[in-house]
Amino acid sequence: MGWDMRFRLKLFSVHLLSSATILLLILGSLYFGWYRWPGWYLTDVTRVILIMVCVDVVLGPTLTLIVANKDKPRRVLARDIGIIVAVQLCALLYGSAQLWSGRPLYYAFSEGILQLVQSYDIDDNEVKLGREKNPALSPHWYSLPRWIWAPLPQDAETSQQIVAAAVSGGDDVTSMPRFFKPWKEGLPSLRSQLKKVDDVAYFAKSEKKILKEKMKAAGLPDDKSDTMPLTGRGHPLLAVFDLTSLEIIAVFKTK
Repeated sequence: MGWDMRFRLKLFSVHLLSSATILLLILGSLYFGWYRWPGWYLTDVTRVILIMVCVDVVLGPTLTLIVANKDKPRRVLARDIGIIVAVQLCALLYGSAQLWSGRPLYYAFSEGILQLVQSYDIDDNEVKLGREKNPALSPHWYSLPRWIWAPLPQDAETSQQIVAAAVSGGDDVTSMPRFFKPWKEGLPSLRSQLKKVDDVAYFAKSEKKILKEKMKAAGLPDDKSDTMPLTGRGHPLLAVFDLTSLEIIAVFKTK
């Protein structure tokens, strides 16, 4: 192997190791802080992650391997690598901002389903109202995911307005922290809305077959009313509850 190739590979290795380390630190922090299962799956952020990996771990070091030349003036080489790193940083900042703004904040039980609530689901005005009227359950920048109950308000007029807005594509009650209540307070209502797998509307017949097979493999009965869909931007999951404690004992996907 020639000296020029060794020089190229050395710069490539340093660039690859540096890029991979930084990316792993960012993704690891987001994963263990906010995106742990089932958050990563429900947010459906695979495309963002692929862009970050392709640009920061594949494209950047590969371009360094191409432009590196031991005979190239150091000023020119530094400029070329600097341009590559700048592009990488733009992709890294873009991806990190997307993941941060979409980080899971709540898993909400509301009207017969469990629903993931991400940061950008709650606008600034609702955050402000939540901190004024319901500070204990309102989000902050440092808030980690919480399980909450998001019932419609008892006031009929307000409830109807929220339902109408949600039907037309507006905000649902799961995006309004002022109405959130502790998870335990919603358990009686949750118990009454548990269903058998065959009765859950969010899955096709073929998917229900897969889910029942997975439940049997896990030693769980598939003929009890102990399940509820867990939804987000990705494909829905099936949550299985212990009927005594009402704790989630398993979460299954159809793929």
